[in-house]
Amino acid sequence: MSEQYTTRDDLPDPSLRSVGEVLGDITSDLSTLLRQEIALAKAELRETADHAKAAGGMFAGAGVAGHLALIFLSLALWWALGDLIDSLGWSALIVGLLWAVVAAVLASMGRTRMRRATPVVPRTIDTAKDIPEALKGHETP
Repeated sequence: MSEQYTTRDDLPDPSLRSVGEVLGDITSDLSTLLRQEIALAKAELRETADHAKAAGGMFAGAGVAGHLALIFLSLALWWALGDLIDSLGWSALIVGLLWAVVAAVLASMGRTRMRRATPVVPRTIDTAKDIPEALKGHETP
């Protein structure tokens, strides 16, 4: 009777697989899942980088134009204050101090915003959280 189970074709149920085959399938599935997660992260980063590149060019142009506008407006303010107080030196100091205060406030606000930065790959993080449940054999909705 033991002779009838010597080859795989002689098994009572052809769907039965060895532990090695099951572990091989699990390893293969896990490898595929990790490759897909990496591909998703790369795609998300590429999309974000493309948007950032376009926005960066626009911000650069706006920065140059804004800088030139600030220079000319500052010169006009310096000249107007100089006429009011009859001293170009003191009016230059006032305009310089005004810009120093603006720079300090903007730097403080920028530091606060930087602390609230979020990850750039939210979908990858969400799907990666599902991996432990998938390894346990549970499906996520």
